[in-house]
Amino acid sequence: MEKKLILRGIVVGAVAGLLAFLFARIFAEPDISKAIDYENGRDDAQAALDKAAGLPMEHAGHELFSRTVQADVGIGVGMIFFGMAMGALFAVAYAVCLGRVGNLRARNLALLVAGGGFLGIYLVPFLKYPANPPAIGHEDTIKDRTGLYLVMVVCSLAFLVGAALLGRRLQARFGNWNATLLAGAAFVVAIGVVMALLPQLGHLAYNKENFGNHATETPLPLTDDKGRIVYPGFPADVLFSFRFYSVAAQLLLWTVIGLAFGPLAERVLASRTAPAAQTGRTDPVSA
Repeated sequence: MEKKLILRGIVVGAVAGLLAFLFARIFAEPDISKAIDYENGRDDAQAALDKAAGLPMEHAGHELFSRTVQADVGIGVGMIFFGMAMGALFAVAYAVCLGRVGNLRARNLALLVAGGGFLGIYLVPFLKYPANPPAIGHEDTIKDRTGLYLVMVVCSLAFLVGAALLGRRLQARFGNWNATLLAGAAFVVAIGVVMALLPQLGHLAYNKENFGNHATETPLPLTDDKGRIVYPGFPADVLFSFRFYSVAAQLLLWTVIGLAFGPLAERVLASRTAPAAQTGRTDPVSA
């Protein structure tokens, strides 16, 4: 049964990844294009400042794939494979929770697990380290940023599982509603401590040494040697719009997984219980 559930999770995840890509392609891609245009314009302004100061010029490398290929094929394939991975992980979590979280229907359990996946894998880590479009982030901090984000994901999932277990332990003493509130509060406190301990991206050693002590890596206005602004900072509306649609795309992905997986899981569970229900019946022909 577990293999059937995981296979269906992978299929559902692929469909969800495709739909999330189409959503992002329509709504988030314009913000990505604006971010790339900003980055190119800022690079040109920086090159002009370097030339005026007599500094050596850096030549940008030739892109292996065009922007169109990256936006359509690269991101599309990446989102589908990401959806398949999340679908498989979702199905495993679903199989583990089956029969251990109360008398929930297959569809209700699917929505509950999908909500936990969206919350633990994406939304909570996003609150500390939100998604950024091109032009935000420095190449020298990629390794540190990736490590910090993974720490947030692991802590978020671990605390989410811990909160679920805590809620079950407290249920007999405080009732379902109060136990849920207490477990939720414990999760918020624990993840809040982790967020407070982890550094802001702008406080990484490389960023502090080269760009000053700022909260984020979002580019500030570019100035000349007299302090005059020659190129503006990254547009706040583009940053907000990109992050909004990033959350919406992930919400769409997990919603599709939860809604589509429920009926499929119901059929798998029904096919498993049907033979067991028939074993106690008397065959009228052989009687």
